[in-house]
Amino acid sequence: MFLSIATTCQPATDLGYLLHKHPDRLHEIEQTFGKAWVFYPEAGETRCEAALVLDVDPVGLVRGKGSADGLLDQYVNDRPYAASSFLSVALNKAFRTAMTGVCKPRQDLADSALPLEAVICPLPMRGGEKLLRQLFEPLGWSVSVDPVPGPDAAAMSNLYARVQLTGTARLSALLNHLYVLIPVLDDAKHYWVGDDEIDKLLKRGEGWLDSHPAKDLIVRRYLRHRGVLARAALEKLAPETQQEAIEPEARRAPEDALEAPMRLHDERLAAVVDALRAAGAKTIADLGCGEGRLLQRLLRERWAERLIGLDPAARELEWAAKRLKLHLPGGPPEERVRLLHGSLTYRDGRWADVDAAALVEVIEHLDPDRLPLVERVVFGETRPATVVVTTPNADYNALFPNLPAGAFRHPDHRFEWTRAEFEAWAGKIGSTYGYRPAFSGIGRLDETLGAPTQMAVFTR
Repeated sequence: MFLSIATTCQPATDLGYLLHKHPDRLHEIEQTFGKAWVFYPEAGETRCEAALVLDVDPVGLVRGKGSADGLLDQYVNDRPYAASSFLSVALNKAFRTAMTGVCKPRQDLADSALPLEAVICPLPMRGGEKLLRQLFEPLGWSVSVDPVPGPDAAAMSNLYARVQLTGTARLSALLNHLYVLIPVLDDAKHYWVGDDEIDKLLKRGEGWLDSHPAKDLIVRRYLRHRGVLARAALEKLAPETQQEAIEPEARRAPEDALEAPMRLHDERLAAVVDALRAAGAKTIADLGCGEGRLLQRLLRERWAERLIGLDPAARELEWAAKRLKLHLPGGPPEERVRLLHGSLTYRDGRWADVDAAALVEVIEHLDPDRLPLVERVVFGETRPATVVVTTPNADYNALFPNLPAGAFRHPDHRFEWTRAEFEAWAGKIGSTYGYRPAFSGIGRLDETLGAPTQMAVFTR
């Protein structure tokens, strides 16, 4: 079994720091089922590649089984050769520290998104190339598949392949994606699956599994179709059992307490509605709609003919449905409002035809390494004519008397941008995807620090 990871981030040999394996050495790793080696086929300033090769002992796998029934089947199979949970176990043992994202000599590099390339060969594809792409592409990886030839070419091409993944991400993210998804594609495990496997899955899936469109399939396959374990894992992953189970008003409390005296939330929604009206939008998607406050405002506008609310939290959508009185007497017609359970990190044809999209106080809740996925989906693939984005102005935070220096307005914020940072991001969106951003402030204006909320209206 062969797995390689390469980068062109210069100096590329810094990959050795991140993997905690020196490029000039051959690293030998004993396993209970065989032996693994880590070495560097290439270690230059412009490109560095580390390879993990696993040699499984096929006799050792069946030694001590006892019964001779079906013994031939135990020997004649793909277990020693095709990437599987054996490779995931070896990956974890070889690169355990790298998987945590810790690298004391170069922590800045470990925290950075790098150009990465991974090759796995041969990778079983039980579910075919379509499933392979459904697993990796929503995570931002470009997938190249080269079928492994065999006696029956047609059959083999559907089962095994040399797979290459390319993209930009933290190295730890790539390693964790591989650790979870390799046995998922194999749809088997070589060891007993118990309760501790749930903890492993949640640990390695943190930050990406809960919003993956194939989450249910990943959980079932990873836990070897053990229904009790799969249900327990999904309950822990389900947003409604975590922070989203808290009523929206209670969850927003820290931010509302700061902004309430200036009625900033009301001003923000009014500004977004005005921007959508000025753009001439008739069909609108509220991305990250939460409990439906913007949708409620838009329902009052006759020009807003069709509204879509998208959110990854099912509990939020339940609150939105109550707020909007969906399917109740006096509520809006069914064809005018639709609530969708989904994630912004993958393309979703259910809202692809809208005139405009709004992301109101959404981007600051995203991990920085996931933001490029949202950018690609919204601006690069769906491409509505108008996109309205609001986010806190970090410059203004100094004027909140109860907010400590350097603190965010809400504990769930992953970042808060200054006006210069927001304009730089919007400018990159414009040059990359062909949009023209126009900036404005929302709320009480300070001559030096600007307004508490900043807004960009992107026109394609």
